[in-house]
Amino acid sequence: MKVHCPDDAPELNSDQPIKILDWNIQYLAGKNYVFWYDTSDGTGKDVRPSSADIQTTLKRVQSVIRAENPDIVMLQEVNVDAASTDHMDQIAAILRGLPQQYKCHTSAYYWKADFVPDPHVMGSVGMKLLIISKYKISSAQRHQLAMVPMDPISSQFYLKRAVLTARMPVQNATDLVVLNTHLDAFAQGSDTMQRQVAEVRDLLSSLSEEGVEWIIGGDFNLLPPNWNRDQLAPIDRVYYQEDSEIANLFDAFQSSVSEETLNGPEQSRYYTHFPNSYTVKGPDRTIDYIFYSEGLKQLDYYVRGKDTLDISDHLPLVGTYQYSD
Repeated sequence: MKVHCPDDAPELNSDQPIKILDWNIQYLAGKNYVFWYDTSDGTGKDVRPSSADIQTTLKRVQSVIRAENPDIVMLQEVNVDAASTDHMDQIAAILRGLPQQYKCHTSAYYWKADFVPDPHVMGSVGMKLLIISKYKISSAQRHQLAMVPMDPISSQFYLKRAVLTARMPVQNATDLVVLNTHLDAFAQGSDTMQRQVAEVRDLLSSLSEEGVEWIIGGDFNLLPPNWNRDQLAPIDRVYYQEDSEIANLFDAFQSSVSEETLNGPEQSRYYTHFPNSYTVKGPDRTIDYIFYSEGLKQLDYYVRGKDTLDISDHLPLVGTYQYSD
C-alpha cells in the first residue's frame, strides 16, 4: 500500500505515551437519516446524505480530532469517489482541516466499483480504511478477509473487508504496527464472522511472534462475549449470534475494556454504537474495540460520547498506550 509520509517526519520514541483515536465516521453522513441498510426489516428509507450534512459533519469530525490531538487516527467508512457522497475525496478533505503535524497517512479500499447496479446505489462506490499519523510510517499493507458466500457476479460489487496495517519505527524499541479494520455486518447464516475473527487473530499472533508491538482498532460489528442480546430491540438482535465470535480475540489478547466491565453495571460508559433507527434514542451496544500487544500498557481509555452523538452512528474510541518497561 502507498504511504504518504515526508522524509522529515519524526519517529515515535519508546518513552512517550501514544494516543490513539479510532472512529467509524459513517462517510460523514451525520445522524439525520435511517439508511436502506440500517434496519433488518428494510424500513430504512434514505439512500444518501445531503451535501450540506456532509460538509457539516466533516467540520465536526475535524473538530473532535483537533480537540483530542491524538498521535494516530484510525478511521473507518471514509469515502473516496462515491456517488452517494458527491464523488468527494474525504481523505483529502479531512486532512485539510487538521494541523500540519499530521504528516503521514495510508489507506486501503474495502468497497470499490465504478458502478453498482443495486437500486439503492446505482453509481460508483469507494470506501476506505484510513490511518493518519503525526509520526513516520515506514510501510503499509492491506490484508484481505473472508467474504460472505455469494455468487461470483454479486461478489464483484460487494464489500471486500480487510485489515490495513501501518508499520512505524520506534526509537530505542521494536517497531509498532497499527492495524485498522471493519468486519462484516451482514453475514447472518454463514460462518463469515468466525472466519474473519480467526484471520485477525492469526495476523496479530504472527506480529507477536515476530517480536513487534501492535495496536488494532476498528468496527468489529460484534457484541462483547456473553453480552445479553435481550438488551437490544428484537429487530436488532438478528445481526448477532448468541455466542459472540469476538470471544476468540478476548481470549487471546488484551482488550481496552475487559469482558467483565463490558457486561457489568457500567457497561453503558463503553457503548460505541448509536444505530440509525426510528426507535433507538441513544447508544445501546459496544461493537468497536481496541486490542493491544503484551509489550504495551494502557494508560487511559474512554469513549467520547458527550459531544459526538449527532456526528456518526459510532462514537470515537480514545486510548493511550506506552511501551512497557
